[in-house]
Amino acid sequence: MYKLIILFAISGLCFVPLLVDNVYGHGLGMDMAPPISFAGMDVTVSTILNPADITVGDIINANMAIRFFDTKTDQNLKSVTYRVEIWRSGELLARNLFYDTDGELNVKLRPKSGCTEADLWKCSTYYGFPDPISGGLTAQGSEVPVITGPIFDKGGLYNIRVQIEGATSPKTQVAEVLNYDTFVSIAQKQNFFIQNAQAQQIPVTVKTYYDDVENFKFDSKDSSISFDMPFNWDPNYVKQVQVVHEEIHVPKSFASYAEGKQFKGLVDGVQVDNRVLLIDPYSYEDTNVIHFLVSGTELQRINSELGMSHHTDKTISFKLLPLSTISKNSFEIKFDSGATATISWDSSYGAGDKIPFEISFFDVNGKLLKDIHYGFTITDKNNKELYSNVGTDPKMPGIMASEGLDIQQLTIPLQDIHKINLAIFGQGINYDQKYAGIASGIFEVGPGTKSVEISIPDWVRSNAGWWSSGQISDKDFASGIEFMIKNGIIKVPVTSSGSASTSVTIPDWVRSNAGWWSSGQISDKDFASGIQYLVANGIIKV
Repeated sequence: MYKLIILFAISGLCFVPLLVDNVYGHGLGMDMAPPISFAGMDVTVSTILNPADITVGDIINANMAIRFFDTKTDQNLKSVTYRVEIWRSGELLARNLFYDTDGELNVKLRPKSGCTEADLWKCSTYYGFPDPISGGLTAQGSEVPVITGPIFDKGGLYNIRVQIEGATSPKTQVAEVLNYDTFVSIAQKQNFFIQNAQAQQIPVTVKTYYDDVENFKFDSKDSSISFDMPFNWDPNYVKQVQVVHEEIHVPKSFASYAEGKQFKGLVDGVQVDNRVLLIDPYSYEDTNVIHFLVSGTELQRINSELGMSHHTDKTISFKLLPLSTISKNSFEIKFDSGATATISWDSSYGAGDKIPFEISFFDVNGKLLKDIHYGFTITDKNNKELYSNVGTDPKMPGIMASEGLDIQQLTIPLQDIHKINLAIFGQGINYDQKYAGIASGIFEVGPGTKSVEISIPDWVRSNAGWWSSGQISDKDFASGIEFMIKNGIIKVPVTSSGSASTSVTIPDWVRSNAGWWSSGQISDKDFASGIQYLVANGIIKV
């Protein structure tokens, strides 16, 4: 890994970070706890599940690897005695003592449902060979300890608590027990049906990594999907959360969620950053997967924006709103390791615009490469560096793309040829080097969009708010649209005399946009662009 970093620096990448969240746990099958000072070392515990992405009902058993090591040298401590506890939603599921000679404990977990005990841990049983000195269960040959019980039989967030009671010798007890908390998530699929305009039943699956989904709704007015989930918004809890992960699976045959669609995401009514919403059209031939990957930083921003009254809320609400279909530019970068990266962006953006570049990583078989640490540099035709980003943590270099997908918003100043150097530092917590390497690609951006100052009078905004709440008629609202057309705020082909029609047709779902705009949730430009599209395509007739 470190050789790769040096090579990357030589090829022009310097450590100039952008805003990056390295996210493990709370939605993934691996986590690493903050290090603790011990005997002149900074020691920590990592927890890794295999398989990494576990869905309830899909596995018979899983391996849990718990590693105790020095972060300074990346070396394991030997002869470690572990006390391991597994918790879910505040309930203890299992607790036992284990011992391992090489500092990496492997335990096989076998889910078993149907526990009727009030204390779920009473349903767990343990198998293995007790170490004669420490008393902990240990491996013998290829046989590793086993836990059978109500573990991974339900989806949600699991807390793997690890206490290090001894290290460097089975007889050596640490002066003070070292306590670590790691978190992994188990997915659970919940199936729903929505009805389209032709009264057809469309199957939708929510794959939740945190807790059960409630109040699933489809709004035919704007084709939005929304649902709630239990969540503790107390700031002391939120600051511990690394990421909340939810997936929405919708058939590509459903026009509103077809491949190429863009989306807007809201959490508790607050629009999230576009890096939170990741669209995966690759994993399934007939299904679009839209990920909500809400980082801890984003959760804290939402909590702050909504104020103190929000801190006592016990649910989190998600809303996914389809937008227009866009045309994209794209190119591929191939690595000697067999990995491929695809970089794409909305073709309507160009020089001078803030362009959301979508970066997708694939393995040699064309499947998404998950848990990738990557970095990049962009230079112009004169080899002048415009951007360089290898993350913010020198101990764990790289930007984390947990689903093999990421978005970087970058402004390319000139319409010209540019070069991107892309590096894969490794995969997963242990930086697996199978697909590591550096590769380059050439791309060109077109002319930028002309910046037009959009300013809509307050009375039109008031009309929109009143109309969205049903206080004025469709015709009154249409007068505001007519004003924007006459004054060039909205530019559409004029085919009528310009006077307001006696017959006004406005779909109900437009009310949502009008309400958001009147309350300041979307800009004048966004609202005007939306109305312009609706008028130009005959969806609204005035």
